[in-house]
Amino acid sequence: MRQSPFEPRPASAQEEAYQHILHGIRMGEMRPGDRLVPEEIAAAIGMSRMPVREAFSRLAGEGLLVIRPNRGVVVRGLTEKEVSEVFEMRAVLEGLAAAMAAERATEADIQDLEQLLVRMESCQPSLSDWITVHRQFHERLCSISDAPRLMRQISSLHSVVEPLMRIWLENSPSLDSIQSVHEELMQALRDGDPAVMEALMRAHVRETTSSITDAMRQGAQASSGV
Repeated sequence: MRQSPFEPRPASAQEEAYQHILHGIRMGEMRPGDRLVPEEIAAAIGMSRMPVREAFSRLAGEGLLVIRPNRGVVVRGLTEKEVSEVFEMRAVLEGLAAAMAAERATEADIQDLEQLLVRMESCQPSLSDWITVHRQFHERLCSISDAPRLMRQISSLHSVVEPLMRIWLENSPSLDSIQSVHEELMQALRDGDPAVMEALMRAHVRETTSSITDAMRQGAQASSGV
């Protein structure tokens, strides 16, 4: 399987620190409100503090961290309004990428995606693994569009929402309905139908929004004792 263009190999200490922290956020290891200590992160990956601080600035610019003067760095959470906005952006951009992919997909592309669907099916008992492969499926599909700028925008949005998806799926029902949507996407891709691909992808992304905001609301109520 081809290497995802969304996950380039680290080319510098700053890039390595960035990828390390980004991975922690996306995997839910660093959750909203967690304070990040540059000395601890630097020691964990074997480098000085400067590349870590540079990575903090980059991630803050992407909306994933908050740098508080004299009070440290924390992982940023999202409001319900921001979640809705991010998912709407995802729906539009991934819908566009899916439509473009329908016009460019090769047999090798389709085989890659089919392998990812098989992996998703086999790793369902582990929600963390399932979410990782789910992201890889979406990113691999979008990469067929051969539109690097579009892919970078989509990737940045995935980084923002993936931690929320992990929290949501911890209390989610069966994943079968999501799997069936992926099968529909694959059929539209095989048919080379851009309009159907775009409509399916937009609906798929938007359907997740209300479930995640509901989970956020329930979590807030539980933490407040309501």
